[in-house]
Amino acid sequence: MSPVPRRGAVIAVTGAAGFIGGWVVRQLLDRGHRVRACVRDPADLARTGFLRAMPGFASGRLTLHAADLDQPGCYDSIFRGCHGVAHLSHLATYDDQDRIRRTCEHIIASIEASGSVTRVVVTSSIAAVISEMDLQELVRRPVCNEDRWPDETNPKRSPERGQGYSMGKVLAERLFAAAAARHGGWTSVACCPGDNVGPILSAHQQDMGPWQKLIAGMLRGDCVQTPVYRPWMPVDVRDDAACHIGLLESAAVKNGERYIAWSTETRRVEDINTDIGRLLPELGHVPGPVVDAQGERIRAREAEMRAIWDGCDLRNERIRALLGVEFRPWDVSLRDCVESLLAVAGVQPQRRAR
Repeated sequence: MSPVPRRGAVIAVTGAAGFIGGWVVRQLLDRGHRVRACVRDPADLARTGFLRAMPGFASGRLTLHAADLDQPGCYDSIFRGCHGVAHLSHLATYDDQDRIRRTCEHIIASIEASGSVTRVVVTSSIAAVISEMDLQELVRRPVCNEDRWPDETNPKRSPERGQGYSMGKVLAERLFAAAAARHGGWTSVACCPGDNVGPILSAHQQDMGPWQKLIAGMLRGDCVQTPVYRPWMPVDVRDDAACHIGLLESAAVKNGERYIAWSTETRRVEDINTDIGRLLPELGHVPGPVVDAQGERIRAREAEMRAIWDGCDLRNERIRALLGVEFRPWDVSLRDCVESLLAVAGVQPQRRAR
């Protein structure tokens, strides 16, 4: 078993300017680690100013590094001397599976060239657990835990059918685990988060990830129904970050294991739209109508699809047993998300006339 990073270790975080990445950086610093934050352009203050404002940056315990996933070798100097890597970097599109493979291989090569990295946590997704082309597959296999994978034999599972993200996350999990097994000097563990909700740390993060962007839309009076009526399956971004760090530090995990990070609560879009006013009546928020832009064939099956989702059995006992994490309730995550969108991003809500 490869040694795991200890308190004060040097950890590289890819995608450090992102919604989850920013919280991973902040919590790593809080736990006493040294952090190398990988971003596309360290000089872009609109995206990195919040990292520079962290106390660890002033002391030098946090450093910023330019890295482009598409450039082989770009992480070589960054990973050298690191003990762990939290790989959270997100591609703009997942339509090109060959590109996903290449970027994974670039990072793997830099890990192995480092001579020091012993633990990697790869950010996967619940899309690598539950994303199905045929919702009847959720009826056949309703238990949603780490042992579940999407039906990869379905001929409709393709990037052209909207499955690129799920396929890319599955591919990344397997590439990193296989490379670590071959090498023997490091271990790879996958974290599969649910729908991240919670406070943003920088204004640009209101558009990084669909969930806070959708909440910002609700604040403005624009509410969009989710495809095939899937309810939100949330995790607070702060809890997600804690799970990533726990997996980095745990001596109990084994190479190739995956852990789901979600609260197991579910919320329908129409309920979230009104939750804002329930949680923050002082805001005087006026929710807009829920817009269902799905085709007639999908809308005709609304009741059936909602019943399928309601029948899913969401599990999180594996990560709770490993790390002792207790997930924040939905109301706390939504309230803190809304208040950060107002205060940090300056979102102007649709309000009642005074």
